[in-house]
Amino acid sequence: MPRRTVLLRSVRPLRPGYAGLGEPVDVLLAGDRIAAVGPGLAAGGAEIVECGGRALLPGLWDHHVHMEQWALARRRLDVSGARSAADAAARVATRLRDAPPDPGEVLVGFGFRDALWPDQAHRSLLDDVAGDVPVVLVSGDLHQGWLNGAACDRFGHPGHPTGRIRESEFFAVTVALQDVPPDVLDGFVADAARAAAARGVVGIVDFEASWSVPAWQRRIDAGLTGLRVEASVWPDRLDEMIATGLRTGDPVPGTDGLLTAGPLKVITDGSLNTRTAYCYDPYPGVGPGTATLENSCGLLLVPPDELAPLLARAHRAGLDAALHAIGDHANTQVLDAFAATGARGRVEHAQLLDDADVPRFAELGLVASVQPEHALDDRDVADALWRGRTHRSFAFAALHAAGAGLALGSDAPVAPLDPWVAIAAAVHRTADGRERWHPEQEIGRDVALVASAGPDGPIMPGRRADLVVTDADPTACDPATLRSMPVAGTLLGGRWTHRTGV
Repeated sequence: MPRRTVLLRSVRPLRPGYAGLGEPVDVLLAGDRIAAVGPGLAAGGAEIVECGGRALLPGLWDHHVHMEQWALARRRLDVSGARSAADAAARVATRLRDAPPDPGEVLVGFGFRDALWPDQAHRSLLDDVAGDVPVVLVSGDLHQGWLNGAACDRFGHPGHPTGRIRESEFFAVTVALQDVPPDVLDGFVADAARAAAARGVVGIVDFEASWSVPAWQRRIDAGLTGLRVEASVWPDRLDEMIATGLRTGDPVPGTDGLLTAGPLKVITDGSLNTRTAYCYDPYPGVGPGTATLENSCGLLLVPPDELAPLLARAHRAGLDAALHAIGDHANTQVLDAFAATGARGRVEHAQLLDDADVPRFAELGLVASVQPEHALDDRDVADALWRGRTHRSFAFAALHAAGAGLALGSDAPVAPLDPWVAIAAAVHRTADGRERWHPEQEIGRDVALVASAGPDGPIMPGRRADLVVTDADPTACDPATLRSMPVAGTLLGGRWTHRTGV
């Protein structure tokens, strides 16, 4: 069968170096590759798509996603706007009144951020409005949950004094909340994948616990072919991953190259909003009734004597590592583990760094996998809890200047699965009309676009045809347009996964 050919007429490709757009040219796609780039190309039998001088860019990747949780969060009660525990409880009461769940069903909300609330989240507030209906509110950073009594009973924490479940104990609740029929969950994921394609996304790195390769094989077999997926594995399934013989970057057989084996994911500390990111300095008090935990330096979830052997084992099996580290002390220990084992990979988040650790990323050949929208979501919390240290938080410019590779992502559902939001936050550190927050840590648009692209490089003949067509010039448009970039079309291997306006 002859290869399908498409001629994109009059596009302005992003130049090598990503610093601006070139002059209008035609781009011929043959099968899954770019066949030719130049002015006035002959169409032959190709389908002609008139692009009217629009921008043509490499397809975008989100380098940190929890895909199932993102797909579910899009359907959950949104409590991200709550400004107090009482406000969040009132939103639960409204949902129960207007759309009560079926008997036995759990009401799940998502997005609360309580670090600066004037009151304390407590199970009694939810008990008062929900009674025997199980309610679980998932924090915006995924590191804690707020449960009422019925939910505590249901998820193995009967009689819990506060209903606040953190870190590893809450991760088990998170997994239980994802226990929906596979066909239903796959439908939710398919909807999320289509939404991602509409934002120019061609690939994701999926950090869903604890091993998502089998789920993605099932989805691809069923026709979900609109994304490339790099699927990680967590320590509790590492043996299974090693047994397959797959190494990081290997295509998974039978998936037409859409699914590849990803890195080992390890969460070494907590998060800023939950006051569990592991830091050198203690957290200050944050309001009435502050718990002892929140005056500590956070939580180290995987100590060095466990982390180094785990990394060494993965490294011997050909697996890269992706180590979650948010606090400065956690980042030091993660870098030490990479140095001790020679393992390859990336540090996920790298939100607060000791100055001496910044050059170590490049020295060790590590990528800083960062989520720029978190800097905007967390600026007020960081100013309060990392007071005096925020000049070295979300230090994108410092990392880049020191030679570290950057990979941008969302950590969806912590932030939306939308690379334009991440790019805009990285290059212009405000989105709400306030002064830019630590603008000295902004990076250029060229750097942000490179850090949001996949592995295929600039637009040229022979390149895989993973592409995005945009209505505006991302190298020159205003910050608001960059953040909400109008996407006219997305191509994955020469196939349209989203098309409007071209």
